[in-house]
Amino acid sequence: MNTRYVVKRLAKLGLIVGGGACVVAYAYPKFIKRNIVTAFDIEKEYAWTPLPTRAQMLKSMQDEEFDVLVIGGGATGCGVALDAVSRGLKTALIEKYDFSSGTSSRSTKLIHGGVRYLEKAVFNLDLEQYRMVKEALSERGNLIEIAPHLAYPFPIMLPIYKWWQVPYFYAGIKSYDFVAGKQKLRPSYYLSKKKALEKFPMLKNDKLKGALVYYDGQHDDARMNIAMAISTARMGGSIGNYLEVMRIHKSKNSEGKEVVCGATIKDRLTDKEFDIKAKCVINATGPYTDRIRLMDKPENKKICQPSSGVHIVLPDYYSPTNMGLLDPATSDGRVIFFLPWQNVTLAGTTDTACEVTDQPSPSEREIQFILNEVRNYLHPDVEVRRGDVLSAWSGIRPLVQDPNKADTQSIARNHIIEVSDDNLITIAGGKWTTYRHMAEETVDKAVKVCGLKPVCECRTKGLLLDGAHGWTPTLFIRLVQDFGLEKDVAQHLASTYGDKAFKVAKLASLTGKRWPVVGKRLHEEFPYIESEVRYAVREYACTAIDIIARRTRLSFCNVHAAQEALPRIVEIMAEELKWSKAKQQEEIKKATEFLQCEMGLNLGTGSTNVPINFTKDEINAHAKRFKSLDIDNKGYITVNDLRRYFKKIGERVTEDQLHDILNEVDLNKNAQVDLGEFLQLMSALKSGTLTNSRFAAAAKMSDAERISVERSGGGV
Repeated sequence: MNTRYVVKRLAKLGLIVGGGACVVAYAYPKFIKRNIVTAFDIEKEYAWTPLPTRAQMLKSMQDEEFDVLVIGGGATGCGVALDAVSRGLKTALIEKYDFSSGTSSRSTKLIHGGVRYLEKAVFNLDLEQYRMVKEALSERGNLIEIAPHLAYPFPIMLPIYKWWQVPYFYAGIKSYDFVAGKQKLRPSYYLSKKKALEKFPMLKNDKLKGALVYYDGQHDDARMNIAMAISTARMGGSIGNYLEVMRIHKSKNSEGKEVVCGATIKDRLTDKEFDIKAKCVINATGPYTDRIRLMDKPENKKICQPSSGVHIVLPDYYSPTNMGLLDPATSDGRVIFFLPWQNVTLAGTTDTACEVTDQPSPSEREIQFILNEVRNYLHPDVEVRRGDVLSAWSGIRPLVQDPNKADTQSIARNHIIEVSDDNLITIAGGKWTTYRHMAEETVDKAVKVCGLKPVCECRTKGLLLDGAHGWTPTLFIRLVQDFGLEKDVAQHLASTYGDKAFKVAKLASLTGKRWPVVGKRLHEEFPYIESEVRYAVREYACTAIDIIARRTRLSFCNVHAAQEALPRIVEIMAEELKWSKAKQQEEIKKATEFLQCEMGLNLGTGSTNVPINFTKDEINAHAKRFKSLDIDNKGYITVNDLRRYFKKIGERVTEDQLHDILNEVDLNKNAQVDLGEFLQLMSALKSGTLTNSRFAAAAKMSDAERISVERSGGGV
């Protein structure tokens, strides 16, 4: 075994520290021989330790006293819990909903250092911004190393339409590479116009000068978060989802100072309450940061400024499979990413001030903003249709401000660590990429403030996450050969569960076909299989929403597919969790409401509140007008029908105007107007709730006028 590799692993496991590693390796070979097994056994032990049940976790929380209680099961909270438990601290973690149910599962799926921040650092000579970017780039490399099955280098194209921008942006991305140093994923490069269009054929070619390509990381954010939670559990931490903090406990320490010492917790699945005792309580609740702070001290000033970021999902044909796109300057100055992910195309994000809510929802206005920005960068032949939006969601960014620097330890511009008078520790702000470093600093602060006694220093740098230990890039081939899974299913399992993919495959049922042998799909368009639902229950999935949103990404990829797969998912969960028929119906109802409210399904089925109030003759007249536009007798009107109509009457209408006219009455946003929607429009005009409608003016054209136009030679 390579000595340098062994030393590296020993150091990352905390068994040897710093520069002493080389001395130990070469001067004391017996130490290495004696400790190789110990070091790798530690990793192997926690990597394959059976997971306790949720009931066992809850019992340990009630019976034991912990060094650290972490509130919040997002990226930051799970990062803090993993850091604490890996140092040998007795750790508990609680989450109000499911792990990664909030902001951490609703990101742009990028692991990035922040190209924009580097630009600010250079032009503003801001050393703090520079350090923040350098730290993020280092953490980016580490995250790809500790979860290679979930994270990977990903190229992003920056199209250039003005010659002066070529040297400007080139210098910028080369500086990005330089700051990354050894953690550089791939070197950035310039592409000519021809090469850029070969890589990204959908790109608008008018006035295109060329493009620059740089690399950041991409990952499955929800699964990464869950892998951190599972790693915490395997290393001996007690974790629990659907556990809500009701009250913060306080007691006086040996010096007579009042300090936090635990909390009263409510199990949202049973409504039972219990207490958890802890020497240190860490608030890592993201957008809910101030709720916990005010629960502790109602007089606290708020530090969180929530901001909504909306993303939409489009079909995979909108982008190449291996190249993303960055729009650095949208119409309102925001940055938009356009990325292939999970066999769909992800576009976003917006940035709008909002209130904290348990059910953040995308708005039609934000969806239209993203679609319009996408149109600016794609070739005119690519018709960007509202009906192509497969899903839409909103995530709440926990942006923070420092209200009182005298009482707050400001760690970096994008996150803060606050210690209250009673020792409640709050970690707020930050981003996915830097979660590990944030967690390290938070636990360091907890050890100092609360007098904790860890077994070792921080060792999460290089600590492999669940699924990474036995993963290889060719692992999916073994799944195909050993189990008879379809290739794309095997690739999905390997890239989601890593070396635990074999456990999922073993749970898979026979298909009854010659091929694939096993692996019944939840939906024919996606590689998710039924055994993933059973495995997810063993990983603490408790509701149908957990499955469609986080344990698979169905609702994020295609809200309609999620709705179609929902009954079977609930049926499988009922078998595993012994649900009654009433419980199954309740789960379907809650999951449907989730899809409608949080995943954009309701935006695709919207309607006006104007009742249709016509006589029989009026309905017949409107139906006749509808048919005059629907020349092909399809049963609906499309952009092509409008285009053909305006050509007949000799009126010039731009493509944007055509889309606006259609969008005016396309209530279910499927790029088609059926008779029901047409009658809704006419009713709105009759009642006066809608005026000056261009579509209505076209629809009100009399039969005599239409015949006159046709006889005069107008037409296609």
